[in-house]
Amino acid sequence: MDAAAVSFLREALASTEWVERTRDLGRAIRATRSPGGLLVVGTPDDEPWHLAAHLDDESRFSGLAQLRPTLVRWSPPPGAPPHLRVGLDRLEEARRGETLFVVAETKSPDPLLERVHDARRTGATILALDGGDPELEDLAHDALRVAPGESLLTFDGAQHLVSRAAGEEARRPTLRDRLARLLDTLSGPRLTD
Repeated sequence: MDAAAVSFLREALASTEWVERTRDLGRAIRATRSPGGLLVVGTPDDEPWHLAAHLDDESRFSGLAQLRPTLVRWSPPPGAPPHLRVGLDRLEEARRGETLFVVAETKSPDPLLERVHDARRTGATILALDGGDPELEDLAHDALRVAPGESLLTFDGAQHLVSRAAGEEARRPTLRDRLARLLDTLSGPRLTD
């Protein structure tokens, strides 16, 4: 998905909560303090290569070294280039100032949940983009659930929106933004006579 397609997706979802929710998660990713401290991991059957590549692009475009991800793999092959042979043991080294971003459309296996729990205990920030995994969401400081059939947004689309949001410059909401948000909350469903 290119930049124009991501912009179109944002426009299509503008009247929903998805744009703001993906921006919130993007801002949380952006808060990673150290270069190399953004650890991105998936499940054994679905490593988040695509998202890691987009975060790497956003790091270059925005000039934010902390967005350059470390792809953590379940079984890196011997002889792989250094950036492709980071294994799960890296999660044991996670510490304060680092972010562990779990991207799992399916349920996270117990060995991953145990490592996430340990990383949280040592001070790492835990973020999750998941397809509906309550155990993972309980461990995460911030999580975005994109469950199949529950919304118009696909899991792949969410990854694109989150990675783009991570590279965006944060701006303070203007008075107009705050008033618009207030009006949106006040103008919920109304009963008629």
